Amino acid sequence: MNKIIVYEEEDFEGFRKEFTCSVPDLRSVDFGDCICSLKVIGQPWLVFRDPNYKGVGFAYEEGEHKHIQLSNNISSIQLVTEDLEDPQITLYEHPNYEGISKVIKEETNLSYGYFNDKASSHIVQKGAWLLYEHPRRGGWYYIAREGTKLDNYGPLYHFHDKCSHVYPLKSGRPVITSRILWDRMNLESERDVMIDEINCINTTETEQTFTTTSSRTYEIFTSHSFKLAVPTLQINESFNLSIDPSTNLTVEKGKIDSFTTVNKIEVTMPAKVPKKSELNIQVIMKVVTASVPVELIITNNGKSRTENGQYRSVSGRNIITKYSMKSVKN
Repeated sequence: MNKIIVYEEEDFEGFRKEFTCSVPDLRSVDFGDCICSLKVIGQPWLVFRDPNYKGVGFAYEEGEHKHIQLSNNISSIQLVTEDLEDPQITLYEHPNYEGISKVIKEETNLSYGYFNDKASSHIVQKGAWLLYEHPRRGGWYYIAREGTKLDNYGPLYHFHDKCSHVYPLKSGRPVITSRILWDRMNLESERDVMIDEINCINTTETEQTFTTTSSRTYEIFTSHSFKLAVPTLQINESFNLSIDPSTNLTVEKGKIDSFTTVNKIEVTMPAKVPKKSELNIQVIMKVVTASVPVELIITNNGKSRTENGQYRSVSGRNIITKYSMKSVKN
């Protein structure tokens, strides 16, 4: 959910209010000209000095802002509702969208190129942009919204030939819901691996005890991994895959999406060997490799999209014992 929490004092102290939609006049909700800190969840918010989103404005993206511009002078707040994915703005050298143009799709420090302090008009094709007076997001900035045009920076804003940095506002963190489609599991392979073998030979005329315990404990390993169906796709947030009630695989950007769990299994063993007999015990682990489709639902700003991935496990959870007995001669 998109939300802003505003506080009457710095460092998130004093009275607070929460809003999930734009408020054109904060005095109508008894919170005008008193905000000194704020927290943003989801989409960015704009704050304005005057009611009805007029006057000087500033933008705040998702996060905690303990000190803010316009402290004690905010009269209206507005939620940025634009789709902020794949932003685009076109800057023009002259007023009325004339002269050389430059299409920008990402944050750009114009002082490093040939368009520094040259823009005099613009058209926003997608997203919401901050047009800064100085490089590195310095100085005053103008807020440019999707679908808007400004044909002349000069008369109203005195911003003619002064734009040195452009920044597209970023959306908040998406909510990612994962679902493992167990009914579509693919069994890739099964193989038996002998993890222990015990031979007991009794050449006497009486039954012999070869162990004081009737069982042995073995450690078994299960590896878990996840990959996206499209290798080039990037998901910048972490999410969990719930494999079973006690096992979760956390997928995080920049980390290897795999881990191994260790469990212990107790296997019952015969404790005695008959007279003149050879007992052979083989402990067999059945190693199973399986893959399962994973559905990811990524929700951001009220819009959802579905991506696909694959969960894969190599498990040796099943252990069996094989016994064989044969007579021995002196």
